[in-house]
Amino acid sequence: MNILVFQHLAVEHPGIFRDFWREAGHRVHVVALDEGAAIPDLAGFDLMAVMGGPMDVWELAQHPWLRAEMAAIRAWVRDLGRPYFGICLGHQLLAEALGGKVGRMAVPEVGVTATGLTEAGRADVLLAGFGAEVQAFQWHGAEVQHLPEGGVVLAGNAACPVQALRVGPRAWGIQFHVEMTATTVAEWSAVPEYAASMAKALGVERARGLEAELAGHLPAFNAMARRLNDNLFRVIG
Repeated sequence: MNILVFQHLAVEHPGIFRDFWREAGHRVHVVALDEGAAIPDLAGFDLMAVMGGPMDVWELAQHPWLRAEMAAIRAWVRDLGRPYFGICLGHQLLAEALGGKVGRMAVPEVGVTATGLTEAGRADVLLAGFGAEVQAFQWHGAEVQHLPEGGVVLAGNAACPVQALRVGPRAWGIQFHVEMTATTVAEWSAVPEYAASMAKALGVERARGLEAELAGHLPAFNAMARRLNDNLFRVIG
């Protein structure tokens, strides 16, 4: 299949999903929006995957390409009805592009936290095979505060009630990170905005140990990503 990836920062790439897609022989076209790359004609793609980034959906003056990105997401989901998979900022962009509202959290959520599936989430094809609660890695200071028309909450917790959502039959966003690899925390910690949010949320000492803390969870996160990937491509057919 042909996968279109919207990327907002070089280190916020599809992570372990790249390995899955390579194994399956899928073709991946990455659009580095923060580097000025143009959005191609959408017609030739089968899946749109939108990754995270340090910017917020409302920072249109600082990042004017966000307007074109959200227009493309709207066209992809509403007009073409094709499969969409967004992580973190990609989750928020899905909601905002389709008429929902994203806002700043009172307290950023960083680290490994528990997230519970809703009744709709337990019945959703993307989350098939997941338990009622999952441990997930978080690194965000914004959240979906109002759903777009046709939006359904699939997972949430006390810190962020919309941890996963579906809009229509084939567009999904997840707030937490499942694309993690062994180098992710080190790569993200080198980004000043991420380092600041991590230190603020966890404290300096725990922030320094986050990479080691994550290592013990990595096999479970990778298994979660594999299940999501397999479920997603089963839906796409």
